[in-house]
Amino acid sequence: MSTTISSNRPGGGIKWRWPSVHPEGRKFLLIAGIITLCFWLLGWEIIGWLMLGVTIWIGTFFRDPVRVTPTGADVIVAPADGLVTQIAEVAPPPEISGPDGLVDATMLRVSIFMSVFDVHINRTPVAGTLRKLAYIPGKFLNADLDKASEENERQHFVVERADGVRIGFTQIAGLVARRIMPFVSMGADLTTGQRVGLIRFGSRVDVYLPTGTAPQVLLGQRTLAGETIVARVGTAGTIEGIGQ
Repeated sequence: MSTTISSNRPGGGIKWRWPSVHPEGRKFLLIAGIITLCFWLLGWEIIGWLMLGVTIWIGTFFRDPVRVTPTGADVIVAPADGLVTQIAEVAPPPEISGPDGLVDATMLRVSIFMSVFDVHINRTPVAGTLRKLAYIPGKFLNADLDKASEENERQHFVVERADGVRIGFTQIAGLVARRIMPFVSMGADLTTGQRVGLIRFGSRVDVYLPTGTAPQVLLGQRTLAGETIVARVGTAGTIEGIGQ
C-alpha cells in the first residue's frame, strides 16, 4: 500500500506529456511544415529530410512545458532555462536603477545562458507588480559575453513584491536571437513563475538579487524557468558544489 505524501494535483495523476508549442511559434512551425511537404512532393528527398529536421527543431524550440513553481514567500526562481555562466557583483543597469527602480549600489547578478536547444519562454522570478518594463535596441553580440548586458538588444523588468522588495531581471538577445517579445505590460500583477516573455533563437537572462541575498545556484548549474530556486530573499549564505 502506498501513501501520497504531498501533491499539487487533486488525486495525483502525474504523467509525462509532450509540451505544447507556444502560439508565437505555431506560424513558424506551419511554414516549415509546408516547405517540407513541398520538397517531398517535388521528389527532393534529401532536402525534404533536412527540412523535416528543421521543422522538428522549430517545434522543440517553441515548446512551452508546464512547470511546478515553489510558492515560499522568500523564493526567487529562475526566469530562464539554461546554464548559469556568470555570478558577479555589478551596478544595476541605468535604465532600471534609481528611486523608482533598483538601488544604485552594486548587487549580485546571476546570468543564465540559453542555447538554441533550451526552452525560451521566460518567467518572472517573484510575484508582485511590474513597476518597470524598458526595451533597449542594440547589437547582437554573443550573449555569453559580459558586455552583451550593455550593448545588445535587451528588455528590463522590475517587479515589486508586496513587502516592497524589488527584483530586476533582463532579457538579452544574442547572436541568433532577433526579437524579444513581452507577454505583460506595466502595472501588471504577476505570480511567481508566470510567463512574461520570449526571446527567439538563443540568448541570455540576468537576475539582479536584492541586498543581503546570495545565490543558491552554482556556476555551471542548469536551471529550469519557474522551478529552480536561484535565491531566497534575505538568505546571505552561499553554497558550494562539485562538478561530476
